[in-house]
Amino acid sequence: MKLMRSGHRGAISSLRRTSVRFHAKLLDSAAMTDDALSLLAAGASEPGDLAVEGSLRPRTLDEYIGQREVKASLDVLLQAARGRGEAADHVLLYGPPGLGKTTLATIIARELGVNVRYTSGPAVERAGDLAAILTALDERDVLFIDEIHRLNRAVEEILYPAMEDFALDVMIGKGPSARSLRLSLKPFTVVGATTRAGRISGPLRDRFGMTYRLDFYGEDDLTSIVERSARILGVEVDADAARLIAKRGRGTPRIVNRLLRRVRDHAEVHGDGRIHVQAVAEAMTILDIDDLGLDTTDRKLLAAIVQKFGSGPVGVQALAAVLAEEADTIEDVYEPYLLRLGFLDRTPQGRIATEPARQHLAALGFDVPAPRRAEPEMPALWDDLPAG
Repeated sequence: MKLMRSGHRGAISSLRRTSVRFHAKLLDSAAMTDDALSLLAAGASEPGDLAVEGSLRPRTLDEYIGQREVKASLDVLLQAARGRGEAADHVLLYGPPGLGKTTLATIIARELGVNVRYTSGPAVERAGDLAAILTALDERDVLFIDEIHRLNRAVEEILYPAMEDFALDVMIGKGPSARSLRLSLKPFTVVGATTRAGRISGPLRDRFGMTYRLDFYGEDDLTSIVERSARILGVEVDADAARLIAKRGRGTPRIVNRLLRRVRDHAEVHGDGRIHVQAVAEAMTILDIDDLGLDTTDRKLLAAIVQKFGSGPVGVQALAAVLAEEADTIEDVYEPYLLRLGFLDRTPQGRIATEPARQHLAALGFDVPAPRRAEPEMPALWDDLPAG
């Protein structure tokens, strides 16, 4: 018994030391955050804008605009958990960046009346890092894990019993004398977020009680977000101007809020501080954002496919080399919106620029050569049928 208690105390002490090292590492990594990829990159944040962006985020489900089906289902889940006084089921949120996954995690915790702890898959490098976080959670707390698909496999193994049985298996000692000690955890809720649900392992995905996909926002919802954010910022915005900003928001709340702040800056410096249609048009011209919300990099990507590769098909690695970008950046940041516009097709042979993309570039003054690979003419199915 004394040996068991000693081992238990040793495991707890080791977890505490790991927790101190882990949080120090988080602070160091936060201080070295890279600059924003682009104004229209939904996953990037501009230096100094984090506090403002946080003030624009909704705090309750009622304030949250869009994603109606997700909101309705979450409302039932949270009300039931709150009524029973239990931790809510684990929730997995997936979809493109900037659609509100982190915001929803915060709302879940606030609706349950508990604390939320934030971390991410790349930050949790070792099993001891995750164990330190789990043992520090209070009853019914929410643990938000961003980019959960990037968790280390050894870390995942620790997470399985923690999510299913609220228990932590700790190995004490090494070699033949090593033994496993199971520590009980307080019930908690994991909210996982990912842009690539297909990369999450099956066993981890199965442990989430609810899985929600967040879709791109429509123009009406984005306009409502612009108007709400303008009220919070204390800026007067015309209805038509709000819709113009929403049109360039690429279906993403984070981007429309960022564009609103840039238009506000322009209106304050070059106007009377009021956002109207002319102020939006002037600001977008300076930012080099066209009517569809495409920026310089989007147009370079399309132009590379059209001009250098005869409209495709071309592999993403070749595109990345031409644009001096990472392939993952092209796939995660730029392609989703171009696919949604119908400007890009992904085929087994590679990416293809569609005819609408070619027309858009031609209207902007780009040189658009003939496609290298013309579409085959398919005869109608009834052409060979006998008459009568």
